[in-house]
Amino acid sequence: MRRAQLALGLLLATSALLPATQALHAADEKASASKAETASEDSLPPLPEDASVRQSAVIGGKNVSYTATVGTIPVHDAKGKLIGEVVYTAYTLPGKQAENRPVTFAFNGGPGAASVYLNLGAIGPKRVAFGAQGDSPSDPAVLQDNPNSWLDFTDLVFIDPIGTGFSRSRADEKTTNAEFYAADADIHYLSRVIYDWLVKEERLASPKYLTGESYGGYRVPRLAYYLQTQIGIGVNGMVLVSPYLDPAAIGDDTALSPLPWMLNYPAMAAGHFERQGQHLDESNMGPVEEYLRTQFLADFIAGPRDKAATARLSARVAEFTGLDPELVQRMDGRIDIGTYLREIRRTQGLVGSVYDSNFTAYDPFPASSRAQYNDPLLTTLIAPTTSAMVDFVTRQVGWKVNARYNALSYEVNRAWDRDNTDSPVQDLRKAIAIDPKMSVDIVHGWDDLSCPYFASQLIIDQMPDFGQASRVNLHKYPGGHMFYSRLDSGAAMRRDILESYAKRN
Repeated sequence: MRRAQLALGLLLATSALLPATQALHAADEKASASKAETASEDSLPPLPEDASVRQSAVIGGKNVSYTATVGTIPVHDAKGKLIGEVVYTAYTLPGKQAENRPVTFAFNGGPGAASVYLNLGAIGPKRVAFGAQGDSPSDPAVLQDNPNSWLDFTDLVFIDPIGTGFSRSRADEKTTNAEFYAADADIHYLSRVIYDWLVKEERLASPKYLTGESYGGYRVPRLAYYLQTQIGIGVNGMVLVSPYLDPAAIGDDTALSPLPWMLNYPAMAAGHFERQGQHLDESNMGPVEEYLRTQFLADFIAGPRDKAATARLSARVAEFTGLDPELVQRMDGRIDIGTYLREIRRTQGLVGSVYDSNFTAYDPFPASSRAQYNDPLLTTLIAPTTSAMVDFVTRQVGWKVNARYNALSYEVNRAWDRDNTDSPVQDLRKAIAIDPKMSVDIVHGWDDLSCPYFASQLIIDQMPDFGQASRVNLHKYPGGHMFYSRLDSGAAMRRDILESYAKRN
């Protein structure tokens, strides 16, 4: 009996102590997890201190001396914990009164793209050849002066969002996705990065501009409005380069709306006219746009059951795309981007790029019934941009880092929580409505099928009076998504943007 009582007593005592023991174990496990997390974070080698080098380049026909800096901006959560480090490349002119000199913050898109494309392709003081027909991944990744840089009229800060370039998260996957890889979170932390750079460099009094390419063009209007209303930073102007402004309008997921076809067909026509040796301007593009706004809509809405309407539509589409009329008729005049890019040069075994239909590569499986290739332009630019940027950062600037450089991160793109609304257009309207001095320049290549220029044209056409005339300007140039890879088009963009900045500074 006594043994039974003792055993029962021990059991009851153990049961009484169990919650406290469990709490202690839980605390130990939490502490161990915290230590493991800290150890994991600390296992990342520290990023180098900011580094600078003096350089010069011939820009706009004049020699420009400048300072190139590679540095970091830490990102903290609401409790002050370090969760990320953003790496930037800045080009500034010494000996100038900083408060009077504009500073432009530049972003590329993706999501998942580093800012190297705008930096070493479009507006930075040095450039590497990529994006033009004939450029190859094995070409020497040698930087040369960029005569079309904007550095002579604005300082430039190229920002690599987390997961791109050398920028990195210091948090776990769940936190990383929530804090960095979502549309709203992206705007919030990048706005703070801009603010922190301005404070760090004592440039809060400078005129401030934002430039974004592709998804960067989605970012910029939202950044401008958030900076104005939440961070307390006024923005003098925006430049949207081949912007992804209205996600809801782009794509052919629905067969009911004529809008995706309307947006794509002008770019297809531009590619066809260029292949015929025509100079692109309103004389040949204007009639295409007018047709799409009028007769095309009526015939499209009539539907394939209306044989006469479908025949008219198909004939016009075949005419301005250069595709086989029988193929176009068989598809009821509804030519998707993939078909266009594969059919325009099928007899040559070549396929075009969605970013520029006249940038081509060989189809590795031309007999296949379905496309089995990656985009010709996208796959050729990774090597030269990565090699050139890493060499510039590590050897020329001397920012020695032991990490991989992500010019284009497919991991970030896959993890992205997309917000497919037209909020960039809403924020664009709101940003310019509350600041009548703000300028907006939207620049496009005629041939771009990834972010077609006609989408921006229709957006501007729907603007209230305060957003038209000299407030929001659309410029179009020969070429595609990266039209600036053509030096003549890059020079034309430089002239237009220089004029825009000069009006306001």
